[in-house]
Amino acid sequence: MNFTILHFDSLASTNTEAVNQAKRGASEGLCVVARQQTKGRGRFGREWISQKDAGVYFSIVLRPKIAVKYLSLLTFACAVAVFETLSKFGLNPDIKWANDIHVGDKKICGILAETCETNAGLAVVVGIGINLKSANFPPKLKEIATSFEQETGKTPDAEILLQTLTGFLSVYCEILYGENGAEKISQEWTRRSTYACGKSVRVRLRNETISGKTCGIEADGALRVQTESGEVKTVRAGDVEKLRTEKQHISI
Repeated sequence: MNFTILHFDSLASTNTEAVNQAKRGASEGLCVVARQQTKGRGRFGREWISQKDAGVYFSIVLRPKIAVKYLSLLTFACAVAVFETLSKFGLNPDIKWANDIHVGDKKICGILAETCETNAGLAVVVGIGINLKSANFPPKLKEIATSFEQETGKTPDAEILLQTLTGFLSVYCEILYGENGAEKISQEWTRRSTYACGKSVRVRLRNETISGKTCGIEADGALRVQTESGEVKTVRAGDVEKLRTEKQHISI
């Protein structure tokens, strides 16, 4: 994959700019990077805190030639690329279904994919936000999010981090685009995620909340959850929360 990287001092949203670039005909591999976002967003329209130089705010234009049913696996490929990038910089990450990267059960990276129709066909814009610093996290985030600074006591060079990330993005997107790509990316994701199997979770869906243990993923990346009754439910969209197991009390 060939990359063209556009750098901005400040943007409302790197995803919005990348979508606009895609509609103007940008090729796959065009990347939008900003030092700051004033209206950064995550899943379900949630705000993504994007203070200046406190994170890597990055979006890439993809034009995948894969079946529509496998488009959701683009976030899996990107999650694996982020996992490998963070590992190269000394962190011990985990992938939380479907597209968050955690370190020590706290979120260090979020991934947001959006599709758009263009004159050149369907484009998928994938936004990746990696927390470099956490000193200015609002109180509500300190309990659930972390950063390079918090985990290592230092922040990496953002440009080197970006170069490493784009290298891994190229590798894993090409795997997805290749023969048996969906199966291979699912396997790569599963190997790196403790959420793939045997994780006690609560899943908040639009109309219900279910609890159970994860038991693998479907071919399109949907999560399977086995409830206490033994029923296996398939989750394609929802908030997944790890359930903390209570300590057993043994009477002697």
